[in-house]
Amino acid sequence: MAIWDGFKDVILQVLVFFYNGVGDYGLAIIMLTIVLRILMTPLVWKQTKSMLELQQVQPKIKALQEKYKKDKEKQQEELMKFYQENKVNPFGGCLPLLLQMPIFLALYGVLGGLATDKGPTFAKYLMSLAPAAQDAARHFWIILPDLTKAPMAIWTAAMKGGGVGPALLAVLPYAIFVVLFGLSTWLPQYLMTTDPTQRKTGTYMAVFMLYVGWISPAGVLLYWVTSSTWQVAQQIITQRSMKRSAEGA
Repeated sequence: MAIWDGFKDVILQVLVFFYNGVGDYGLAIIMLTIVLRILMTPLVWKQTKSMLELQQVQPKIKALQEKYKKDKEKQQEELMKFYQENKVNPFGGCLPLLLQMPIFLALYGVLGGLATDKGPTFAKYLMSLAPAAQDAARHFWIILPDLTKAPMAIWTAAMKGGGVGPALLAVLPYAIFVVLFGLSTWLPQYLMTTDPTQRKTGTYMAVFMLYVGWISPAGVLLYWVTSSTWQVAQQIITQRSMKRSAEGA
């Protein structure tokens, strides 16, 4: 727990550092995301390349699966042998997600300010600021009024205060980020594979992520959308680079 709280404190202090430079916590989250993606670029590039190589040999994999469909143990043995011989990692596409999850969860705890969370939170930091500065520190430019609130919380509060009309208006910018959150989960998977089963699984995951986005602080959505946009751009660049290399060869 002490290590996790220390990690969250680092995330919070980095956000404060960037905020002091740009004066907007939304931009600070974007800058944090860019720095993290730059640090992860060499590793993610390698894993993305591995997954693209896996797609190129997909017909051979399906042939092996069909050949040994009646002997699952032999099928797995031959597949692992095939992966080793062709130097491809069938789980490489999971790495970018796994690398992002600690940041995602840390931001969720820091920005969400959960009542059960005894570690560093953005809410505690705001309490150290003057009242006027507290409101100013919550927003992302003119797009999101409060980065610490989840879309569901915005909707619930607006419904109590004025009904459906005002609630729809209040939650609209947050709902847009929820949709982008779902799309940013689906699109990298769609670009990475042509396998119908994997694409269907990615679609189901994206629908589930819509709910996750609905209950997550808006700052977390901003982080994930920014990070996934970077990932999609990196995938496109990697694909084009591999295509040029293949054509050259």
